[in-house]
Amino acid sequence: MTLNEKMDNLWHLIDKHFKNQVLQNSLALNLQDSMLYSISNGGKRFRPILMLLILEAFNIDLKKGLNTACALELIHTYSLIHDDLPAMDNDDFRRGKPTNHKVFGEALAILAGDALLTESFSLIAQDENLLSEVKVNLINQLSILSGRNGMIAGQVFDIEAETSPASLEHLQEIHKYKTGALIAFACKAAGIIAQQSIETLDKLTEFAYCLGLAFQIQDDILDVEGDASILGKPVGSDEANNKSTYVSLLGLENAKKKLNLEIQKAHTILDSIPVDVQMLKEITQFAAKRDK
Repeated sequence: MTLNEKMDNLWHLIDKHFKNQVLQNSLALNLQDSMLYSISNGGKRFRPILMLLILEAFNIDLKKGLNTACALELIHTYSLIHDDLPAMDNDDFRRGKPTNHKVFGEALAILAGDALLTESFSLIAQDENLLSEVKVNLINQLSILSGRNGMIAGQVFDIEAETSPASLEHLQEIHKYKTGALIAFACKAAGIIAQQSIETLDKLTEFAYCLGLAFQIQDDILDVEGDASILGKPVGSDEANNKSTYVSLLGLENAKKKLNLEIQKAHTILDSIPVDVQMLKEITQFAAKRDK
């Protein structure tokens, strides 16, 4: 099976789980509509797919990871809803469709993001396929990597960098948290569910941060030379917003060289993990060479 076929199968597996198990029976139907609008808005679901691919590499039944994978996607989606708000990036489109606040209004968009965030922890807590100590560990890691010392810290650093140009070292620190933290959770969560050693968890985390950096560098490249009709949002917004990016700091060609270096580093780390990592190498290439 090719990577594209595998990713498509996992995308539909996650989608089916959302429809059957997640986000049903909300007291406020307009809130449920707002949540489902963004969850169903055609995203790649890269992070949960990555997590499930790692579970497969460790020969773990995917049903043990589905709730956690969906919880991760809920966190990612809430962060996008809030990122798009006028007080943040002030975006009108996400994945080729109007952003949540453009459809439902700012107040409901904020509340939908809040609800997705809190629902994510409930999903893991209610998972009957996992031992209690595993669930506690997963919830702890998700709260750390998505919270004030993880993704949210990175978002704060990113906002601060809009008014004060960032050095390359500072930019890498920003994206270690803003982009890398949830990718780190995807990798680490799979290792926790697979009951891997601390050494292997550390390698998976190190791999995740290389992958996250490559992912972000490609985002910056696409903002310069991507196709807006494929991206589903305008290009050139980073320059318009005076944001420090790998392209603005290194130039386009050197940014591409750094991207390739991060891919190589990620592959080297994967080679040190004693399982079949071919599909993980392929998804690393996919993340770094994608067109949207």
